[in-house]
Amino acid sequence: MKHQLFREQQLNCDIQTAWKFFSSASNLSEITPKDMNFTVLTHFENDEIFEGMIIDYFVSPLFGIKMKWKTEIIQVDFQKSFTDFQKKGPYKIWHHHHEFIENENGVLMKDTVDYELPFGFLGEIAHSVLVKKKLENIFDYRYKILEERFNK
Repeated sequence: MKHQLFREQQLNCDIQTAWKFFSSASNLSEITPKDMNFTVLTHFENDEIFEGMIIDYFVSPLFGIKMKWKTEIIQVDFQKSFTDFQKKGPYKIWHHHHEFIENENGVLMKDTVDYELPFGFLGEIAHSVLVKKKLENIFDYRYKILEERFNK
């Protein structure tokens, strides 16, 4: 079964600042809870995002179990949106659309994550017992860090 997580956050910065921060893979570990041991493995000479960009990570999503995660940037609309898609990792489907909308207060950032767990019925049980809350906690942590960084 497919699920969706949606979040939005107003950032008090210009579009160039928001885009530069969020489109850089090296900043992902800063906005991910420390207990996930999120490590970006791919190193780029130029950190500019592009369609077809492949990013490899280590992550420990549950119980400290370390696993590889590989995503591909499948869509980029400069300073407006980008989408990453899981090629290998803990989900059956992971499709994360990032949107940036300029407004009078800075930039409204929207995240829409469409995802599905593997293992059918067992995956649905894991979703209701663990995964849904874990994802919400990750995005709650992210919100807090971004508030401190952009909205103080």
